[in-house]
Amino acid sequence: IIIITERYQGGRNMVEIIVGVKGKGKTKRLLEMANEAVKDAKGTVVYLDKSAKHMYELSNKIRLINVNDFDIMSSDGFTGFVSGIISQDHDLETMFLDSFLKLANLEGGDITPVIDALEKIGEKYNVKFVLSVSMDAADLPENAKKDVVVAL
Repeated sequence: IIIITERYQGGRNMVEIIVGVKGKGKTKRLLEMANEAVKDAKGTVVYLDKSAKHMYELSNKIRLINVNDFDIMSSDGFTGFVSGIISQDHDLETMFLDSFLKLANLEGGDITPVIDALEKIGEKYNVKFVLSVSMDAADLPENAKKDVVVAL
């Protein structure tokens, strides 16, 4: 099942979510979207992952960052990490976040504040975030349900 929604702020979605339980193909879809996005990008595309495993599946024009190379201990630390990436790259256009719950230290936690923070950061710096979230779409908090572009 694929669900497509449209929600625009300032002309484009600031947060898009690919949601589904583990093993449904979210990473494959995220990789495809990243490789497609870089073709038309006028700025930089960044892909955050928990390893460098997908390095050869991504276009060499995409900057892959292995988040596990950095000691991020909390969701606030993760939000700061993302802000740091943006501060160093004024041409950043889109950031893809694979395994979002793991990257942001949110497994089993409330994702609401981090989704809200990403939306504010995205609007302020004109950066789109595309997240893969390992959970059932029905279990997403209300503030995230509106951002679902693919449900697997």
